[in-house]
Amino acid sequence: MVQDEPTGEVVPAGGAPREKKPNVFARIAMFIRQVFAELRKVVTPTRQELLKYTAVVLGFVVIMMAIVYGLDVLFVWITAYVFGVPGAS
Repeated sequence: MVQDEPTGEVVPAGGAPREKKPNVFARIAMFIRQVFAELRKVVTPTRQELLKYTAVVLGFVVIMMAIVYGLDVLFVWITAYVFGVPGAS
């Protein structure tokens, strides 16, 4: 885009005329065709791959839960030690 000096309007570079946009329904139809074209490219995993991916995700979630739990216990202990909460040791 280039700014036209005399009028200050922003015009396409090179002076090429703008292409006319298709109407709303044509754009929706093109979008739907593109969605179906992309869905044809999708490769579904085999059962073995799906089980492996599920195990990896669940293992990662369990590890992250353990880390968060450990940090929570550590911060509770530090807070109780610093502020001297009675009965917490």
